[in-house]
Amino acid sequence: MDLAPYIDHTLLKATATPDDIRTLCAEAREHAFAAVCVNPVYVHLAAAELAGSGVKVATVCGFPLGAVLPGQKAVEARLSAEAGADEVDMVIHIGAALAGDWQAVEEDVRAVRKAIPDRVLKVIIETCYLNEEQKRGATEAAVAGGADFVKTSTGFGTGGATVEDVRLMAEVIAALQPAQRVQIKAAGGVRTPDDARAMIEAGATRLGTSGGVGLVSGGGNGSGY
Repeated sequence: MDLAPYIDHTLLKATATPDDIRTLCAEAREHAFAAVCVNPVYVHLAAAELAGSGVKVATVCGFPLGAVLPGQKAVEARLSAEAGADEVDMVIHIGAALAGDWQAVEEDVRAVRKAIPDRVLKVIIETCYLNEEQKRGATEAAVAGGADFVKTSTGFGTGGATVEDVRLMAEVIAALQPAQRVQIKAAGGVRTPDDARAMIEAGATRLGTSGGVGLVSGGGNGSGY
């Protein structure tokens, strides 16, 4: 299996430098990854580095806690789109999900959706903090709010993607949208080619990882995102 088209080559560390981002983009070009995923401050640089390559520029919004107002997330997403982001990975209001306030979660997602109607929106539900019922509710709210993808994890929580969570999300999405499926991004903890293939077989169509080069070369990504 060619893993490269599934990979969002990711660098979201606070210590990332412009040179680190240039290296990330060069690797993404070389291996024809789906996208790079960088913090908003580096969107403009990544867009310039990847111009004409076919590799998308993704960024994050309300990251990593999700604990800002929907309007703030909307502005952040819009500014990132204006800077050159093709895709935005937003974090839901996790506290609202834990409280079962699905209207608040949906409205949070919808605010960002309205701000970037022509960009790909991935919605991070941070599965490590949720029980099964809450994962189902968060997935349903993300779809209702206009997500193009539902994503497992930020990589900054207490755990990352699991095959079981990807399967659960795929089941929920299939029941909601049998004709036009919202896609799934598995992120955090995809460390080996076997991990990657298992996530894809479970239903993921994107993989968020800092170790994309290791995955496509048949190795792994060590202990990174």
